Amino acid sequence: MTFQEQIKQGIPATLPNHKPYELEINHAPKRKEILSADEKKLALKNALRYFDAKHHATLIKEFSDELETYGRIYMYRFRPDYEMKARPISDYPGKCEQAKAIMLMIQNNLDYAVAQHPHELITYGGNGAVFSNWAQYLLTMQYLSEMTDEQTLAMYSGHPMGLFPSHKEAPRVVVTNGMVIPNYSQPDDWEKMNALGVSQYGQMTAGSYMYIGPQGIVHGTTITVLNGFRKIKKPTSGGLFVTSGLGGMSGAQPKAGNIAGCITVCAEVNAKITHIRHSQGWINEVYENIDELVARVALAKANKEVVSLAYLGNVVDIWERFDQENIHIDLGSDQTSLHNPWAGGYYPVGISFEEANEMMSKNPELFKEKIQETLRRHTTAINKHTAKGTYFFDYGNAFLLEACRAGANIMADNKIDFRYPSYVQDIMGPMCFDYGFGPFRWVCASGKPEDLAKTDAIACKVLEEMMQNSPEEIKQQMQDNITWIKGAQENKLVVGSQARILYADAEGRIKIAEAFNQAIAKGEIGIVILGRDHHDVSGTDSPYRETSNIYDGSRFTADMAIQNVIGDSFRGATWVSIHNGGGVGWGEVINGGFGMVLDGSKEASKRLESMLFWDVNNGISRRSWARNDNAIFAIKRAMATQPLLKITIPNIVEDGLLDF
Repeated sequence: MTFQEQIKQGIPATLPNHKPYELEINHAPKRKEILSADEKKLALKNALRYFDAKHHATLIKEFSDELETYGRIYMYRFRPDYEMKARPISDYPGKCEQAKAIMLMIQNNLDYAVAQHPHELITYGGNGAVFSNWAQYLLTMQYLSEMTDEQTLAMYSGHPMGLFPSHKEAPRVVVTNGMVIPNYSQPDDWEKMNALGVSQYGQMTAGSYMYIGPQGIVHGTTITVLNGFRKIKKPTSGGLFVTSGLGGMSGAQPKAGNIAGCITVCAEVNAKITHIRHSQGWINEVYENIDELVARVALAKANKEVVSLAYLGNVVDIWERFDQENIHIDLGSDQTSLHNPWAGGYYPVGISFEEANEMMSKNPELFKEKIQETLRRHTTAINKHTAKGTYFFDYGNAFLLEACRAGANIMADNKIDFRYPSYVQDIMGPMCFDYGFGPFRWVCASGKPEDLAKTDAIACKVLEEMMQNSPEEIKQQMQDNITWIKGAQENKLVVGSQARILYADAEGRIKIAEAFNQAIAKGEIGIVILGRDHHDVSGTDSPYRETSNIYDGSRFTADMAIQNVIGDSFRGATWVSIHNGGGVGWGEVINGGFGMVLDGSKEASKRLESMLFWDVNNGISRRSWARNDNAIFAIKRAMATQPLLKITIPNIVEDGLLDF
């Protein structure tokens, strides 16, 4: 069968051959035992409903074995035989270009070069899933191949509920992930519902089909590192950035450190993924001996090198040893998947990777104890460095939250706040999000590198023209992104689809998108797919990350994210998504996202202006109402350019009046 024929057949009527478990693939760890005997039967019934009853006797033992062995039913037998990658949009079968674009993005999320655990349909973060099983993938791709522009596909936590009649201006796909009743939003609730096959953790861009490989987080980390060094008033040259995690977020941190111009030391416990990142060029050197690492860092600091060093081991060992050797760390953070601490997101110190994985599934309570002991040691070591002048920040992975829950010495003197800020509180919130700057991204659906190069040039020209008349308040952000886009090609950031990201405000996003649409209309480039990370101005309500610099008491509310996805859906988005969960954990965040297809039409031009303006200014207005000075500036500027925009501006109370 051809690729197109396989897509159109969906779940095959004849069972494909059983597929062996491929050891060379980076697989998800076994999930912990959480289902009762009756619940295991329910999980099997749930899985078998995708298949004709004549196959149930064959599949039930196989699925039962998967559930016992891996803690989930992935349906490995049904993995497609074709290569999993983003193809040119013309290669996909279908009646609707928008649906073809979504198929392209789904396959990109599952590309072996992109996905963390591709056979388990997990894109990143240890549990950020596109689907829960391969039947869902096959059925979704079939529906998209049949879809017309008068239909909408409803996606319930990875399950394609079906095609429903709608209209041309409606989203082609509406995605929800993990939208459970609030009282059932604890980690074990997810473990159980996911094992039953009824809900999933979509992370941010995994379950909404908008991941573009490590480039997205490379850019955000680059901006963070640059502004982190600015905050401590030190040049990046010769500066040392220490962090951990090369798995779920790929080699983003060392690559970003190289682009920013500092020395980066990044620890990782998984040997396989460490060597993969090294072979992919995301990290310069790998060290397994900490004595050799200490000597290498001293040399790099003396020579003010720009270099990234991976340590195959636990980051706690680095923090403790660097303290003993009095090696000064300028910036410190952590990017392990601590939103998922009990299932492979963070590993205990003093125990091998293999031993820890075995303990995780066979003795989860002991594993949890070891994790919390490690968090306490980790925090103690960090505290010693910050006493010497290190600037440490939480990188939105729930480090501070989990350290607090572990009883670590992480609280500020008032016993209410954390000792260290979230990077959004100190850096990205006031410097970027409040002004409307966030992660705007696009994918060239033709798959041609020359199209990406043309879009880079278009975006750079737009930004340079805008910067000439930009207010002083945002010139630094503009310049950082001009520098980024000019160096994008040489930094070889593309993994998977021909994609790019930069930080832009509403004006920048609209002008860049309109320039793309005009170029498509002229035949200069092919179709372009717009999107963004959920980690943005407006899409995410997350009290410990995206909205951590909201101080009016509303940071635990989720109105902004819900308003965002509703507003995007009727203003022209091609697909929309809303998720429970993200980089800080299930039950800790609500985040929304979108995708938009530009085809060169006048209708696309109208949609992009309407939707992108709302998508950013919804968030600025909320940040303004929280009395964030930079957001008040930004929303007043937006109102001056758009007469139909009228926002409630807060009246500021003098502090002296409160002392009565």
